[in-house]
Amino acid sequence: MSHPDYRMNLRPLGTPRGVSTVAGPHDIGASPGDKKSKNKSTRGKKKSIFETYMFKEDVSEGLKRGTLIQGVLRINPKKFHEAFIPSPDGDRDIFIDGVVARNRALNGDLVVVKLLPEEQWKVVKPENNDKETEAAYESDIPEELCGRHLPQQSLKSYNDSPDVIIEAQFDGSDSEDGHGITQNVLVDDVKKLSVCVSEKGREDGDAPVTKDETTCISQDTRALLEKSLQRSAKVVYILEKKHSRAATGFLKLLADKNSELFRKYALFSPSDHRVPRIYVPLKDCPQDFVARPKDYANTLFICRIVDWKEDCNFALGQLAKSLGQAGEIEPETEGILTEYGVDFSDFSSEVLECLPQGLPWTIPPEEFSKRRDLRKDCIFTIDPSTARDLDDALSCKPLADGNFEVGVHIADVSYFVPEGSDLDKVAAERATSVYLVQKVVPMLPRLLCEELCSLNPMSDKLTFSVIWTLTPEGKILDEWFGRTIICSCTKLSYEHAQSMIESPTEKIPAKELPPISPEHSSEEVHQAVLNLHQIAKQLRQQRFADGALRLDQLKLAFTLDHETGLPQGCHIYEYRDSNKLVEEFMLLANMAVAHKIHRAFPEQALLRRHPPPQTRMLNDLVEFCDQMGLPVDFSSAGALNKSLTQTFGDDKYSLARKEVLTNMCSRPMQMALYFCSGLLQDPAQFRHYALNVPLYTHFTSPIRRFADVLVHRLLAAALGYREQLDMAPDTLQKQADHCNDRRMASKRVQELSTGLFFAVLVKESGPLESEAMVMGVLNQAFDVLVLRYGVQKRIYCNALALRSHHFQKVGKKPELTLVWEPEDMEQEPAQQVITIFSLVEVVLRAESTALKYSAILKRPDTHGHLGPEKEEEEEESDGEPEDSSTS
Repeated sequence: MSHPDYRMNLRPLGTPRGVSTVAGPHDIGASPGDKKSKNKSTRGKKKSIFETYMFKEDVSEGLKRGTLIQGVLRINPKKFHEAFIPSPDGDRDIFIDGVVARNRALNGDLVVVKLLPEEQWKVVKPENNDKETEAAYESDIPEELCGRHLPQQSLKSYNDSPDVIIEAQFDGSDSEDGHGITQNVLVDDVKKLSVCVSEKGREDGDAPVTKDETTCISQDTRALLEKSLQRSAKVVYILEKKHSRAATGFLKLLADKNSELFRKYALFSPSDHRVPRIYVPLKDCPQDFVARPKDYANTLFICRIVDWKEDCNFALGQLAKSLGQAGEIEPETEGILTEYGVDFSDFSSEVLECLPQGLPWTIPPEEFSKRRDLRKDCIFTIDPSTARDLDDALSCKPLADGNFEVGVHIADVSYFVPEGSDLDKVAAERATSVYLVQKVVPMLPRLLCEELCSLNPMSDKLTFSVIWTLTPEGKILDEWFGRTIICSCTKLSYEHAQSMIESPTEKIPAKELPPISPEHSSEEVHQAVLNLHQIAKQLRQQRFADGALRLDQLKLAFTLDHETGLPQGCHIYEYRDSNKLVEEFMLLANMAVAHKIHRAFPEQALLRRHPPPQTRMLNDLVEFCDQMGLPVDFSSAGALNKSLTQTFGDDKYSLARKEVLTNMCSRPMQMALYFCSGLLQDPAQFRHYALNVPLYTHFTSPIRRFADVLVHRLLAAALGYREQLDMAPDTLQKQADHCNDRRMASKRVQELSTGLFFAVLVKESGPLESEAMVMGVLNQAFDVLVLRYGVQKRIYCNALALRSHHFQKVGKKPELTLVWEPEDMEQEPAQQVITIFSLVEVVLRAESTALKYSAILKRPDTHGHLGPEKEEEEEESDGEPEDSSTS
């Protein structure tokens, strides 16, 4: 894409701090954009674009007094000039309009903002409710809501999240196709504001919004106006630069060949439009770049921002490396990992020296005297067939009185990770393993992940166990925690366990099962799986009766070509009884450990809370369901779960509607967070909304989550195995915050990896056809959930062979009528009415740009829209999550 007016933005640029080798392009004469202002009084002065940040002391004071507000900055991926921070009171987000007001903060940064005077607040049409912009954020659905996941955990590619999630109510004056909007809001004939937001492209995204003079407002109109205003603010300080300051993108020459800048800098254009353009010293660029820029048009580079001066539109950066061709899986993957700050480097020799050196390693004899020996018990793992890091194993022994002894046995990772060691530090820093479609970036060295700690079959392993005496109904009669030694008798996949559940009375042929150790028979394992399944069903039923919530969303799994690594196909992962079985016992263990460590260390327990949904977005959703006549009860997690499970039938149309609504319900949900119990005063805040329990933690996945390693240490201290943890509550909270940040980054990376593979699949195997259901209707476009693939896309009217299209409100429901050009002149043009929950046929096809694909509506065969009666193939409504719903 050519950018003819680069030079309009070239303001004088300062020398970067700490990069003395780069000559600063100061005082080189006015850049072309400045020539117009020769006669202005500012001539000769360097004009700042951005405000200087406030002093730290003033910021602390302002936050204490409440004159300043802090929050995590969220930039709309579709409209980069719009940004938001959550309102501390859970009300409508606070709006930050434009790059200038954002003051050099990047997506995800923890910022401090100052509210603007009320006359500069954003105007929201009363009926529009700003649902479009406010909902433009990356999906934050916590894993507890969506079950036990495989590594491929994703819904959509980043920039495909639709801007409209809940019904967006626009009239014809708004535009959502990337051109500017101008709106005059008249309330009782008082002209309040005229907002002119430029959206023509990134060049003028920095332009401050122009506002008309405000007239005096009578008291009578104030109440009306408050409904139509959104608090707006500007960034005055960056508390924490959470964004990695790294971006992938493309190199271009500057537009003005005659400028001094042209001889020193190239322009780096990030693929993520939320990152500013960056000046890069030419000496960082490939030697022949200036002579042959076109050779690099499709080369993906990584650039790091090193400075961003107050008087420059663009940041200053250093080129880190060339990744390779855009659109290829490995370069794109490396770019994603770098942008999100994932450390995928090899472990250092200092770290590897912390591991046992004499291999093969065997359990030291003294451990047998310190642990309960369970090696003779029938214990086994159930995991995805591709898993190599096996954290958890299960056992189920029938007792003479008809009850069961059920054990959850977790790899004793903390045994191998000495506190304060280099290994401990790198694990704490990485905080989580990151699962991509094609590989894992591990938190711990492979020797630990895949051998020493992994509960591989037929080898003695150190574990930490929770063992209960349970009735067949799942009632806990007794509970024991302790360090153990196990020897797993077999490694079952979810498919193996599922076939056992589905054939309760038949013996499963040995060739269909993995090897089982000679001490135990396949019948014994089969019976244990059936008993666990029966108890898990009871536990699950009770959990939902007690008010838990689950939002299963469509998740994609890929089949990859062994030689090329390219995706050959994909399917919606089915979440089945075997997944649910494991999930129930992991939840039970996590809850049990949470209570145990909180009782022992009320000030120092590492727990996991899940705040209730954001009030404002929830209210919008309630309103939407009322308008659509959907009987959904949002009063609690349990009530919502009941509505979703009972409102819809099981025909395909009903399942698709449930899918769309589940998707909408995930939007107001907040992230679940690790926290230190000593730093939250109100125990009500400890609660986990989705699970509807007072205390929860993570204990069951220490190979791939550092939080679990800390919880293991706390549990060991609570049981008297070791001294109390030498971590002050605020130190523990800092580590909890870091785990939260890395977990969020890893979730984004997983979503982007799935989006990348799906885009490659569309390019290699497309076009792909599927039924889709409409999620939102605008005046010139509509959003769909593509049912076969679980991706969301926006379909634009101007991309279809239409004679005309017409938008109207029927009652409060938006409706778009499409009039198709007839293929045959003899025919009448077909009309198609698009409303929310319409079922339509779409085609996904690749665009010329690498990894971009678009959705096109298939021309209807008949007049009118495709309704519930048009059924062709079964769709799965359940999703596949990345780790246990405990995750």
